[in-house]
Amino acid sequence: MTLIPPAVPPVPPVPPVPRPDEGSLLIHQALVYGTDDAFLASTVPFCLDGLHADDAVLAVTTEANIDLLRQELGDAAGQVEFVPSDRWYRSPGRTLSAYHRYVERHTVKGGHRRVRVIGEPVWHGRDAVETAEWTRYEAAINLAFAPCPAWIVCPYDTRSLPAPVVRDALRTHPQLVTGPGPRPSDRYVAPTTPGGAWKRPVAPFPAPGRAAAEQRFGADLGRARAFVAEAAVSLGMSPSGARRLVLAVNEVATNAVQHGAGHGLLTLGRSGHRIVCDVTDPGRTGADWYAGYLPPDPARRRGHGLWAVRQLCDLVEIDTHEHGTTVRLHMDLS
Repeated sequence: MTLIPPAVPPVPPVPPVPRPDEGSLLIHQALVYGTDDAFLASTVPFCLDGLHADDAVLAVTTEANIDLLRQELGDAAGQVEFVPSDRWYRSPGRTLSAYHRYVERHTVKGGHRRVRVIGEPVWHGRDAVETAEWTRYEAAINLAFAPCPAWIVCPYDTRSLPAPVVRDALRTHPQLVTGPGPRPSDRYVAPTTPGGAWKRPVAPFPAPGRAAAEQRFGADLGRARAFVAEAAVSLGMSPSGARRLVLAVNEVATNAVQHGAGHGLLTLGRSGHRIVCDVTDPGRTGADWYAGYLPPDPARRRGHGLWAVRQLCDLVEIDTHEHGTTVRLHMDLS
């Protein structure tokens, strides 16, 4: 018996899309909405138009919005992949990697000309550091996915999100969807903008009143690895978590030894529900804040380190300052 795919309903008119940045295949838009109808008015045509164009369509959003989309799309919902946001947006590095795998699976290997993604990040329950790093993740997407045939719409619900989060969406997305159609954002700030628009110094560490362990390191990193493993477990981290942290610290410290001053300082302590470790290299002053977000070239032997570190850790902050570069690694205790 021949299986007939479900019919795709007629596509509502879709407004013309502004051209992406020069040399970029990516279209990255923020959908600022305040009602269910406004959410559906943009996302339903986006999905249906993509299905008619034989694009792969992925919707990563809230459970409530998934239910709305399924109901409105009808039979066509079977051709859309749905994932709840809280299962997808757990750490910036791993989330970006998951999107890259999706793009590769459906374009390079799957034969689709492009992917379309509704990607609604999780903002509730984030502390100030998490919010800042997820905001910079949204900015980094414009670099990391520039060569990818991807159209990403990121919904922001004004009914529940803090006003600063919505305002930052205007800075991280080159285009906005707020009314009848997409338009350029006049507040957009490119991730490579000179002057440090996205640069953010790490907060003083450790916090006042909290003790932290310190260890200097040089070319022999064996003592540094042992220090991290022992200190992390003593602060409540599981042995498996400590092993992941050791791998991440070893990678960053190796960079400092091979490409920086040849030595540095480790500072490790507990901050709330996370273990935090600073790797400070007094010799490097040129690391970009988005280092490790751009996928490494598999043909190159070098350049994979910070990408791997962002997969191992829950948050990574990179701060270049007058005394060198500090890479701050965060790992949840849970």
